[in-house]
Amino acid sequence: MDWPRCGRVTLMVEVSVIVPHYNDLQGLDRCLAALTAQSLPRDRYEIVVADNMSLRGEAAVREVIGQRAQLVLAREKGAGPARNAATAVAQGRLFAFTDSDCVPDSGWLAAGVAALEAYDIVGGAMSLLFSGREKSGAEAYEAVFAFNNRRYVEREGFSVTANLFCRRDVYSATGPFHVGMSEDRDWCLRARALGFRLGYAPAARVAHPARSDWRALHAKWHRLNAELYANTLMTPRGRLRWLASTAAMPLSILAHLPRVLTSPALAGTVERRRGAATLARLRLWRFADGMLRLVGARA
Repeated sequence: MDWPRCGRVTLMVEVSVIVPHYNDLQGLDRCLAALTAQSLPRDRYEIVVADNMSLRGEAAVREVIGQRAQLVLAREKGAGPARNAATAVAQGRLFAFTDSDCVPDSGWLAAGVAALEAYDIVGGAMSLLFSGREKSGAEAYEAVFAFNNRRYVEREGFSVTANLFCRRDVYSATGPFHVGMSEDRDWCLRARALGFRLGYAPAARVAHPARSDWRALHAKWHRLNAELYANTLMTPRGRLRWLASTAAMPLSILAHLPRVLTSPALAGTVERRRGAATLARLRLWRFADGMLRLVGARA
C-alpha cells in the first residue's frame, strides 16, 4: 500500500514508534526487545530512537540498538526536543510515543492503532514495575498516585507521552513538543483546542518503572513542579492559582491519607506506613518548593 507524501518524505510504513533516550542503555535494550515483539506485523512499523547526547556516546547507543531501530541524535536537551527530532525523520502516517525506560505489552501497537480509528489522539493504560517484592516508600507512593492515565485522558484532557498515539497530520497541525513545561499536557491541550478528539485505549498498555527511592521521586517532582509552575503562569490569574494550590498541599496530606491506607495496590502495614510517610514528606516539600517559586527563589 502506498502512503501519501509529507514534505520530501515518502511514507513507507504505517506506524513510526518514537523513543527518546538519555543515559539508560539497559532500559533502552529492554524497551526495544518489547517493541520488536509486538503482535503488529514488523513490516507495518518502524522504531526511531532519538538520543539526547548520552554520556556513553553514540557508539554505545548504536551497539545497543543494532538493527532494531533508526538512531537520530538530538542535540537540544530534553525529551520534547528528542521526540521532535525523531518525528522529523519518521516515515509513518501514525505516530506512537513511548519512553526508553518503558516496556510496552505485546499488543500495545495493535490496540493503539485500532483506537485511532475512533479518535485523533489516543492515550493508553499505564502500569508500574517494582524493584522487589516489598515496596519502598517511593514505590508505595507511586503505586497509589502515579500514572493514572485513564484519569488524565478522561478528566484532565491529556495523555502522558509514555503512551500516546496520534496521526501525523494531527502532530503537524498541533506543532512540536515545547520545552520548560509539562510537555504532554501542553501538547494535548493545544491539539484539543484545534478540535482534535482524545480517547482512552485500555488495551494499549505500557509498564513504567516506579521510582525506587526518595532521591528518584524528589528528582521527578522537582522537574514536574517546575513544569507545572510554567504551565500555570500561562493561565489567567496564574500566580494566584499557583498560590492556592500550593497552600493546599499540607491539607492534602490528610485528604489523601485514606487512599494510601486502603489502596489495594499496597500489601500490609509496612507498605502502607511507608506510603503514608512519603505522602507527607512529598506534599510538605511541594509546599515549600511552590512558595519558593512564587518569591523567585527557585530557578
